[in-house]
This record gives sequence, structure tokens and C-alpha cells, in this order.
Amino acid sequence: MPQSLSGGSLLLAWQLKNRHVLIVGAGDVASGRIESVLVADASIILIAPHEGVHPLTQKFIDSYPDRITYHDRLFDGISDLQNIDMVLTAIDDVQKSREICNLCRELKIPVNVADIPDSCDFYFGSQIRSGPLQVLISTNGQSPKLANIIRKKIETCIPEHAGEAIEKVGELRSKLRERAPGVGGEVGKRRMRWMVDICNSWEMEELALLDHEMMLRLLDDGWEKNKVPKPEEFGVKPTHTSLSPPPPFLPSALGFFAGVVATAAVLLLRTPVRR
Repeated sequence: MPQSLSGGSLLLAWQLKNRHVLIVGAGDVASGRIESVLVADASIILIAPHEGVHPLTQKFIDSYPDRITYHDRLFDGISDLQNIDMVLTAIDDVQKSREICNLCRELKIPVNVADIPDSCDFYFGSQIRSGPLQVLISTNGQSPKLANIIRKKIETCIPEHAGEAIEKVGELRSKLRERAPGVGGEVGKRRMRWMVDICNSWEMEELALLDHEMMLRLLDDGWEKNKVPKPEEFGVKPTHTSLSPPPPFLPSALGFFAGVVATAAVLLLRTPVRR
């Protein structure tokens, strides 16, 4: 049982694709916010005077003109919140930040105000990202620095090619759904069991080496025959250098991340294919 059933946050993977995110401010903190939102495939409306634009922020503005609409001015009030799905502020003016927060609350727009935890509907944690793999370390706004230190320790325990392995498992899962369509039922349960067995039987590096032809063979020789072929049957010989043993900080971390791909497969298999 958890030590306490209170005091935490609901950690979610928020889907922002094709959503409109307003960012007020363009300094160092804002540049990190911009990067996070770009990764999530959202459209950004950026409001800040040009003299306060951080070099990295300027690089983002120049590199993504189709995804970032920049306004060289101060926040102008409720008119700037029309058709906005999320607001992030990163400015030094505490009074203005609270004003923006109050407007967002009135309009029921989720808002994050940098460095003012009680004005945040959600927090930005310290994040590890490798392709589709994302790991969030949150201190619920209490200590971003410690979150960053913990992130670095966890990061050393993640297999180098975990992101590639997850991408390949996602491709294999899509091919399997095409061959054995349907949601739920016995077919769905069998798909889930087979994918989990594949992820448990193949090492992360081996999964990362899967290509189109190997996936088809896996389906022909494995799925169709209700068995789990071994990597050596495909001549798979991982060429990646293994990581050194995990530090004492997280002795079970490698075991945890060995299960990341299997867990991802289970969640993906439960999710209908988007057309």
C-alpha cells in the first residue's frame, strides 16, 4: 500500500497535437517550455517583447515559423486567451502572472505559472525522453533541482536503445493488428499475451534491431504457429555496447526498464488503432 493517499498529482501524458498553447515570456525558462510543447506537436502563440527574447527562444522562432506565432509585445488581456487550450507564463512580473492565472481560471483554461506553485494547474517535471519513451520525475513543484538530480541518476539506468525498441514494438503491434483485427475478445487477449511474451523473451537491444522482414517472419513463424521464436532463430546479434551495472541508487532500475517495452505493448494493444 502507498505510504499516503494524498499530497501527490495525477501524472498524465497530455495529448496536445493540433492544440493551441499560449506562452507568455521568452526568456530561459520559456525556452524550455517551448521545447516541451513543440515535442508534443502543439501550435504555439508566443507573446513577449523582443528585447527579452532568449537566444534559444529566438532559434525556435526562426526554426519553426509554421508552428510558432510570435507577437513582439506585452500580454494584452482576455483577448489573448481566445481559442487557447493551455497557457504557460514565464515572466518576472508576479502581479501580471497572477492576473493571467485568474483570467485562465475564469475561462477554465489550464495554466502553469513559472515559480508560483499555487498558481499552477499542473507542473513541469524533469523529463527523460528517448523517441516515444518519456519518463517524468515530479516533485509537485517543491524542488525542481532535486528532480533534475534524480533524473540524471535514473537516466544512467535506461538501456541506450530503449526508444528504438519501443518504436519497433509499436510497428510490430500495428502489423499484428492488421493480421488479427478486432478489439477485446479472445483474439485481443491472445494478441496481448503474444506481444508480452515477445517483449519478455527478446532483449531491448534485440528488439531495436527488428526490421520489416524480421517482423513479417515473427508473425509467420510465431503468431501463426502460436509460439515465440527466439532471437537467434533470426540471426540477431546485438552490436550495441551494454551499459555498465546500475548504480546503488536504483539497484532494480534495469529490471524496471526491461519491463517498459512489455508494459507499453500492453497499453498499446488495449488502445484502438487511430485511422
